[in-house]
Amino acid sequence: MEYRRITSIQDPLFKKMHDLMKEVFPQEEVLDFELWKEPLEDPGIRVFVAVHENEVVGATEYRYYPDWNIAMTDFTIIGKSGLGIGPFLVQKRANDLMELAAENSKQLFGMFAEIYDPYRVKDHDFGGIMSMNPFVRREVLAHLGYKRLDLQYVHPSWNNDGEAVSGLDLCFMPTDPTVSEISADLVVNFLNRYYSVLPEKPAEWIQMIEELETKETVQLLPL
Repeated sequence: MEYRRITSIQDPLFKKMHDLMKEVFPQEEVLDFELWKEPLEDPGIRVFVAVHENEVVGATEYRYYPDWNIAMTDFTIIGKSGLGIGPFLVQKRANDLMELAAENSKQLFGMFAEIYDPYRVKDHDFGGIMSMNPFVRREVLAHLGYKRLDLQYVHPSWNNDGEAVSGLDLCFMPTDPTVSEISADLVVNFLNRYYSVLPEKPAEWIQMIEELETKETVQLLPL
């Protein structure tokens, strides 16, 4: 299996990846094909696919923020079961992030991720791919060390229509498993930068940010 980076919508592997995304994610979570042009060309956004027998069988997008020494996992897709795609992507991503942090003369502090809560939202079947089942995903991510932030989380819809998307938790995986809280300022700054690409912010998101700005820290709770 190969770990291939995609940096252009002209890459034939990108269309295969985008088709896979549309199969497994809800419509409001998938950016339109043409709108991927700038993100893919952004050196700070790292999009990789797992290629097996010339087919895209998995994908992951993530980014590293050197000023905060943290990362964000945008998504991980496992397109087929029984190929070891999940461990393959996790290890390749971890190695890449460790190298990026080392170039920054740091050890990675941790990584954010938005994780579906299947106990609240039960209609995501992720294209019928059992490896992507939200109960399975949540348990796997808990085993990796992700913890949920103690807040009522929403995010702006990627349709940029000003709608709030709920049913997810904002989570953080600290490199040091003894870390039990993180700076509220870090969360606010990260979310403001991460969603700066979407000008239409829902009122619920703005209220969430304002509430975070009144706090010093945010607790990390079991997932």
